[in-house]
Amino acid sequence: MTGNSESRVRAGAYASSIGAALLVASCLGVEVAQAQAITRTPTISVPSRTPTISPSIAPRVSPPLSARAVSVDRGPRPITTARIPSARIGLTPVLPYARYSPNLYPACTAPYRSADGECLAQASAGGEGSGKSGNKKSARKGRGNNTPVAVIQRGFADEFVAEIDGSLSVTEADELARRHGLARVASENFPLIGATFGLFRITDGRPAETVRREFAADGSVRSVQPNFRYVLQDQKSSVPVEGDPAQYALAKLRLPQAHALAHGANVTIAVIDSGIDAKHPELANSVADSFDALGSAEGPHVHGTGIAGAIVAHARLMGSAPEARIIAIRAFGGAESSSYIILRSLNYAAEHGAQIINMSFAGPKDAIIERAIAATAARGLVLIAAAGNAGAKSPPLYPAANPNVIAVSATDQQDRLFSASNRGNYIAVAAPGVEIFLPAPAGKYQVTSGTSFSAAHVSGVAALLLERNHALKPEALRMTLAKTARDLGSPGRDDLFGDGQADAFAAVMAVPADSATPVAAASGTTKREDAEKRRGEPGSRAIEQPSLSGSDEKSAVSQADRPAAR
Repeated sequence: MTGNSESRVRAGAYASSIGAALLVASCLGVEVAQAQAITRTPTISVPSRTPTISPSIAPRVSPPLSARAVSVDRGPRPITTARIPSARIGLTPVLPYARYSPNLYPACTAPYRSADGECLAQASAGGEGSGKSGNKKSARKGRGNNTPVAVIQRGFADEFVAEIDGSLSVTEADELARRHGLARVASENFPLIGATFGLFRITDGRPAETVRREFAADGSVRSVQPNFRYVLQDQKSSVPVEGDPAQYALAKLRLPQAHALAHGANVTIAVIDSGIDAKHPELANSVADSFDALGSAEGPHVHGTGIAGAIVAHARLMGSAPEARIIAIRAFGGAESSSYIILRSLNYAAEHGAQIINMSFAGPKDAIIERAIAATAARGLVLIAAAGNAGAKSPPLYPAANPNVIAVSATDQQDRLFSASNRGNYIAVAAPGVEIFLPAPAGKYQVTSGTSFSAAHVSGVAALLLERNHALKPEALRMTLAKTARDLGSPGRDDLFGDGQADAFAAVMAVPADSATPVAAASGTTKREDAEKRRGEPGSRAIEQPSLSGSDEKSAVSQADRPAAR
C-alpha cells in the first residue's frame, strides 16, 4: 500500500512538472509578427473623393534640407517579440482572433521602479511575477499582471547621442570621437533646438558607462545620453472580421457629418513613421513632401501606409481628413527607430511647414526628444501621439506622456478600451483603434489594431479644426477636443479614455470659422457636463474658454518632469 501511494505521488509530481514546462514554453514562444494584407473587396459605401489641394501650393519633390544630409550606416535591427496569452483586464475582454504584442519596455515590481516609472536594473520581472524579489508580498503582487513581458534594451548597445560644440568641423568631430575610442556615425545642426548633435558608437569594447563619463567630461561635449529605442504601436490581427471595420470608425467619430463642414484642406500633417506607399489609390495626390531620416533604400511599409490612410484615405475608404497634405517622414526601419533619427524627423517637420505632427510610436523618457518637443510646441505645432500598446501595468510611454502632446488611447466597436492600450492621467482622448480597415503597400488593404491608428484618426480631426480656423492655437485645439468628446467609462475624466472618445462633428461645430462669430456647440453630443466639478481637482486642466487666435502668442511649454494630467 505504501509503495502504491508513493508511486501515485511521484506520477502526479511528474505530470505537474510536464504541464508547467509546457505552459512556460507556450508563453515564451518567439514569433516575428508579419504584416497582414487583406485583399478581399471591402463593402464600403463611401463615395470616392479626390483631394483638392490648393494649386497655389506646389508639392516639393526634392525639398531643400535645412540640415546637412548624412548617411547613417546602421541598418534595421530585428525585434524579438513574445506570443501572449489572452489577458483579462477589468471588464475589457481580449478579442479571441487578435494577436497582441508584449510590453515593449521592461516591467518590474514596485520596489524596483524609479520615480518616473522606469525599471531599475536590479530585478526586471515579467508580468507573471517570474522575477525574484526579496519581498514575498511584492512578488505575489507582480503575479496580478496577466501580460507576460519581453524585455528588450531601451537603447541601442554601444551608441550615444551627444550635443557637441557647433563650431567643430567634420574633421574635428571625427578627431573628438577618436580621442575617446568612438566612431562618429553622423552629426548635424538642428535649427529646431539651436544645437549640434552627433551619433557616436563605441569601437573598442569598453563599458558604455565608462565611455559616457569620459566623453561627457570633454570640453567640446555639452551632454551625452543613450540612443534610445522607439517602436511603432500596431497590433496585427490574425483573422479578418466580418463587416467593415472602417465604417464603424467613421460613425463613432461622426466624420460624415464633420465632412459637410471641413475636409482638412490646406492643412499639413507630418507623419513620422515607416515608409508610406504614396502610389496607393487611397493616398493619390495626398503626399506633398517626403524626407528619409534614415537614409535607407527600404520600400513602403505596412504601418506607415496604414497611418497615412487613417488620415487621408479618399477612394474606397475615407480618412478623417481626406484633403489634408502629408509630409511623409521615414524614421523607422521596419518597426524600430532611435533618438537621433526621431530628432532629425522632428527638426524636418518643424522646418518644412508642418502644422500637425503625428507620432504613432512609443519609447522611454528621452531628454533630447523632450527638448525637441518643447521647441516644436513653442512654435505652435499640434503634437499627437499614440498612448502605447504596453497595457495596464506599463509605466508612461513617450512622447505621449509629454505634457505638450495629445495622447490618444484606443477603443473598439463596442466602445470598450483596447486591452493593450496604455492607461494614465496623461491620456487626453480616445478614438477607434481596434480592427481598423486601412490601405497597405502595393494597392492592398489590411485589418489592424493599435493606439497608432487612434492617434492618426485624431490627427485628422485636428486638421478639420485647423481648416475651420487656421488661427486656432494648440491649447485651444486640445481643449476643444476634450470638451466635445463623448464620455466613456466612469462619469467624467478617467485614466482609460481621458475626456472621452473624440467627436469630429461636435469639435468642428464648436470652433468658429475664420472671420465668423462662434458657432454654438453641436447638438446630440453625449459628453457629460462635468467640467465645473473637475475645475478644482488637482492634476486636471479646466476646460475654460481658450483664446482661439493671436499670432504673436505661443503655447505654454511645460517643463514638468512627470506626465501631466490632461
